[in-house]
Amino acid sequence: MCCNRMEKTAIDIENLRKTYRLYDSHLDRVKETFHPLRRQYHRPHHALQDVSFVVKEGEFIGVIGRNGSGKSTLLQLISRVLQPTSGSIKVSGSVSALLELGAGFNPEFTGRENVFMNGSLLGISTEEIENQFPKIEAFADIGAFIDQPVKTYSSGMFVRLAFAVAINVKPDILIVDEALAVGDIFFQQKCIRYMQEEMQKCTKVLVTHDMHAAMNLCSKLFVLDKGHIVFEGSPIEGVEYYTKMAQNELFKVERDSTKVEEEKLSTSGDNNPGDPAWVSIAEDTKAGAGEIKIIKARLVSTMSGEPVVTAGAGDM
Repeated sequence: MCCNRMEKTAIDIENLRKTYRLYDSHLDRVKETFHPLRRQYHRPHHALQDVSFVVKEGEFIGVIGRNGSGKSTLLQLISRVLQPTSGSIKVSGSVSALLELGAGFNPEFTGRENVFMNGSLLGISTEEIENQFPKIEAFADIGAFIDQPVKTYSSGMFVRLAFAVAINVKPDILIVDEALAVGDIFFQQKCIRYMQEEMQKCTKVLVTHDMHAAMNLCSKLFVLDKGHIVFEGSPIEGVEYYTKMAQNELFKVERDSTKVEEEKLSTSGDNNPGDPAWVSIAEDTKAGAGEIKIIKARLVSTMSGEPVVTAGAGDM
């Protein structure tokens, strides 16, 4: 992407931190408030720590990570739903956010009434909402339910209407937090197609657990872990990094206990450390349960039986 517009910054985050106070009970909260010596009864929880990154205008970025890693908190901070404990967030342009199911909807209002209410909250005039309403209604495609209270809606209908509003207010930045996961597959495809074809100039930020969507939709991927950005780069490499990290955590791989055995294997047999045909497997690339460990590898020609350093297409 080398367009001039891509040189402009849409989101600039520097040293962002969000800390919550956790109390064991409501009584502890009251005691801390009125304690004459200002004794602390809480323990800090750092949802985000020292997060810094820049998103260029028109980029489609993805944010992945395990539950509790800080993904939703990050999007809420960008959307100004939350305020940071420290650090800075600079956002250029209007923001439309689809943060959670039914967020911003009054359950007692009809779908039509909620469209106008959401539009006004986003600073859109009534006249402009009226002009956009046919498009919103058509995209949501919920039929007569548009005039029914949203408390009667299914989760899929919630998402349909919320996404239709979010995209038709023509935002400069669209933020989607896993909301599309509850929609049916056909509506998901419809939304993805619309974002790709009709919102190319819009900066898009997607939080997802769908690795396929992360690789195929996003131009850049961030991996969050325990409030820190641990990876920033290409989607394919980001998914690989996240998968490996999750596997190692799941299986709790203990490599120190097998280090001696690995060193013996690496120097045994016809494995010549000076032979360029042998490629050592770096420790930071290993993942999984560790039941099978690949220490070194090499390519051998099936024709000559000799090791080879490179192989071309069709070689055996």
